[in-house]
Amino acid sequence: MGLQELWFILIAVLFLGYFVLEGFDFGVGILMPVLGRGPDTPDRDLRRRAVLNTIGPVWDGNEVWLLVAGGAMFAAFPEWYATLFSGFYLPLFLILIALILRAVAIEFRGKIDTAAWRRRWDLAIVVGSVVPAVLWGVAFANIVRGLAIDSDKNVTSTLFDLLNPYALVGGLLTLTVFTLHGAVFIALKTSGELRTEAVRIARILAPSGLALGGVFTLWTQLAHGRMWTWGAVAVAAAALVGVVAAVYADREGRAFAGTTLAISAVVVLLFGSLFPDVMPTTLAEGVGLTIENASSSHYTLVVMTWAASALTPVVLVYQGWTYWVFRKRISVDQIPPSIGLRPARSGRS
Repeated sequence: MGLQELWFILIAVLFLGYFVLEGFDFGVGILMPVLGRGPDTPDRDLRRRAVLNTIGPVWDGNEVWLLVAGGAMFAAFPEWYATLFSGFYLPLFLILIALILRAVAIEFRGKIDTAAWRRRWDLAIVVGSVVPAVLWGVAFANIVRGLAIDSDKNVTSTLFDLLNPYALVGGLLTLTVFTLHGAVFIALKTSGELRTEAVRIARILAPSGLALGGVFTLWTQLAHGRMWTWGAVAVAAAALVGVVAAVYADREGRAFAGTTLAISAVVVLLFGSLFPDVMPTTLAEGVGLTIENASSSHYTLVVMTWAASALTPVVLVYQGWTYWVFRKRISVDQIPPSIGLRPARSGRS
């Protein structure tokens, strides 16, 4: 295996880690108003804060995987990075805005103790979770399907070209599976009524995730897959069947392992179907990008490999330690009263 193949695999692993970890973050954000529904009372706010606290210590660390994946792509395959960001300028810009909005909303939600203030930031958390959950599926489905890339390596596809049926199924799948992933994560991290409600939502979502996963993985395999990627299709299908069985058996730990395995298998299927291309072209006279014509110099890849070998274990140990420290379940009873500021009264001297 050469360094180009190694860094293609490492970038796939980084995106796999990002979708597994940030996937349940998106699901928690989407489900927060569902689990904290009802009249605008202090009890409702406590439920929403308990749900948000399940990802409180880890959500920003999960986003690091995306930053590292983007940085690795820029350094190892600069042509891939440049063509990807020019071709998906609008979707990636929307994802960036949504991630910033979600981060600000999580931090600002508790700063002022009024219902109107919290209501606005709750909406921002939902929007900031739904938009990337859909657009990541649309973007990766289009990358595997191929884009109109001309001889100058410029993407000439329009926004309407990106909204093809295959990509829309991909977007619907990521939205559904990430929401399911979030539901089983909440069930794993909470107790009492919240856990019961999260399991009930997971039971509703699991059959839809299985159906969409079956359609998308078979479509990908039959249209773009390799012989060996049938293994990834089989693993994804078995994992999703296991999730359905686990949520109906009230085993949220096994269900979470199942959604993690299913997301991992789909990422392997997508990158496996892509290799050795990184962005195939649909134009007869166009030039697709491969790991050969999109990569950096051999010297750059050597330096990156040594740097990654030294730093990656440290990052993995730190993140694993973070999850271990905050491993206990939480409940509404453990949420302290709000310490947000009261709004200043008008006309006060």
